[in-house]
Amino acid sequence: MRTAVNRDAKTQSALIALARRRRMQRALAHASIHRDAPMPTLRSSLGYMTTTACITDEVPSQGHQMSVLGIARNEGVAYIVEELGADDEAPIVYRLWLRGPRQGHLVPLHAWYEHPASATEIRARIATIARTLEPAMLSTCEAWMLSTRVIQRRALRVGTGACTDLPIRKFALQLMVEPVSGVGPSGKTTVTAFLRPQAQLAEVWSLSSGEAIARITFTGIPNGLGLAKDTVVLLTSGLDDAGDMLA
Repeated sequence: MRTAVNRDAKTQSALIALARRRRMQRALAHASIHRDAPMPTLRSSLGYMTTTACITDEVPSQGHQMSVLGIARNEGVAYIVEELGADDEAPIVYRLWLRGPRQGHLVPLHAWYEHPASATEIRARIATIARTLEPAMLSTCEAWMLSTRVIQRRALRVGTGACTDLPIRKFALQLMVEPVSGVGPSGKTTVTAFLRPQAQLAEVWSLSSGEAIARITFTGIPNGLGLAKDTVVLLTSGLDDAGDMLA
């Protein structure tokens, strides 16, 4: 009499064992590399938990900020513009897919940047395409709530710069936006945050299709004590893992 074999369970167990073995190999390799390094003091250990490490000198920058340029209903996308904090830097234009297999994914418009173009030329293209787009209507942020979850904590050591004692904290930060009433579109994504896992819901745009786009600000640029960076999340009736850039 033959016994049934659960191949899925065996495959899952094998993958878990492989992941554990590779984590152990990485840990042993890291320990071997740093075997002659001095043990961290209690002061530096507490400093890592309670303070923020500075990896570069302060720079005159305002961080990166995103805005919704408009909706191209025929393409099924929303055009997003990311300002890099300086007038002489060309902004980055993205497509946020509103439907189809790429729904929720934020994809840079690579064709605009394949050949060198000045900031003036990029802004002229933005002004031209903006006239063909349907505007998005701002909604009230009080109708939505943002919840965050740290999925992974890591530390990056920098050998040069303003800080050589404390590691630089790095987080895989999950962002979830839901309606306060419990009824309506919602969405989530994961970003890379530095120094502190904090985020704030800045703006929400409502779309005529019943969906919405949320702009979230987090510490995504590890300059000085950390500069702000934005991401946008598509809010739909079905909560899905919207793909986003890991900055």
